Amino acid sequence: MKNKTSFLPREGEACPSRCPDNSAFKQQKLPAWKPQLTIATVLSSFFFTGAFCLSVGVCLILSANSVREIQIDYSDKCSDCSKLRENSSNWNKECHCTVNFTLKEDILGDVFMYYGLQNFYQNHRRYVISRSDAQLLGRNVNIQKSYCTPFTTYRNGTPMAPCGAIANSMFNDTIDLFYNLNSSVIQVPLLKTGNSWWTDKNVKFRNPKSYNLSSAFAGTARPPYWQKPVYLLDEEDERNNGYINDDFIIWMRVSAFATFRNLYRRVSRIRQFADGLPAGNYTFRISYNFPVTKFKGRKHVILSTVVWSGGSNPFLGIAYVVSGTAATLTGFVITAIHLKLRKKKTYFQK
Repeated sequence: MKNKTSFLPREGEACPSRCPDNSAFKQQKLPAWKPQLTIATVLSSFFFTGAFCLSVGVCLILSANSVREIQIDYSDKCSDCSKLRENSSNWNKECHCTVNFTLKEDILGDVFMYYGLQNFYQNHRRYVISRSDAQLLGRNVNIQKSYCTPFTTYRNGTPMAPCGAIANSMFNDTIDLFYNLNSSVIQVPLLKTGNSWWTDKNVKFRNPKSYNLSSAFAGTARPPYWQKPVYLLDEEDERNNGYINDDFIIWMRVSAFATFRNLYRRVSRIRQFADGLPAGNYTFRISYNFPVTKFKGRKHVILSTVVWSGGSNPFLGIAYVVSGTAATLTGFVITAIHLKLRKKKTYFQK
């Protein structure tokens, strides 16, 4: 067998056209390190990994269990409004319902309000791509060539703003929270801005440039299922209107699962609620607009706190515990096999 160096041209000879350069990389002469795995290093790696994953997993599970959370299903309690919304011709008729509940203990710290949907499949391929990112950046684009079909234009040719199935199906229930203190009713102050990601608010979503929003969206119309145009999503705060509306941005971040929750509001920590939500009787006043009966869905309102590891989802902690347990058991199995083989080796040597 020829040596590798025999393929190189001798001194003074011309190098063939397909001859590799005489470099350490192309001649495979780079220094390398090959670890020598011993039984001690292998077992210590498995046991260390197992101990680390188990400790992290237990901490994550304990942290998730310390989250205070209350979830209320209002699908059946607002059945009259639900029947009204089954007929799309009633889109302009208002319907309100109330849901009473009691907090037995104080919920201290920052309290977040979520709305939850069940059996709503946002992960359908046609649904996920039904949007125009260029339009959401405030650009003047031809949405006819986008993936927004059939939610692009009306029959008269007026383009929709925003276009697409995701925007058209935006959650539009209005939820207010009231605290019943003795004979008085106090509305809990809720923050509707500062709930979206900074990158979404400043990079991915922008309004068209104009001296005011109404002129910026001139010549466009709201999606069919919306009750108001995009530039009136928040009539109280001009900085929370159009494509940079927090509720709209959060809805456009589609979920991977059929059951999900989205952040809706945060409790403003002022007056009686400076420390959180005190124990007592509360009432949700809901303006029911979002129909769920056609896809056999359910709607929830969730009040929850957060900890350093996030919300009340224990999945990550369970995954760490399972991984740590598997690594530890593997270490014990390798130890048993090693001891068994060593005993056989000692017996044959005798």
